[in-house]
Amino acid sequence: AETANLTRVQIMQQAGISMLSQANSAPQNVLSLLQ
Repeated sequence: AETANLTRVQIMQQAGISMLSQANSAPQNVLSLLQ
């Protein structure tokens, strides 16, 4: 059960990091399109 919780936390962390990176790259893509 503990290992399942650990993997779940790791998956959530990876998902959060990927969402943050996408949110950070989105404005840059818009700026590059405008230029």
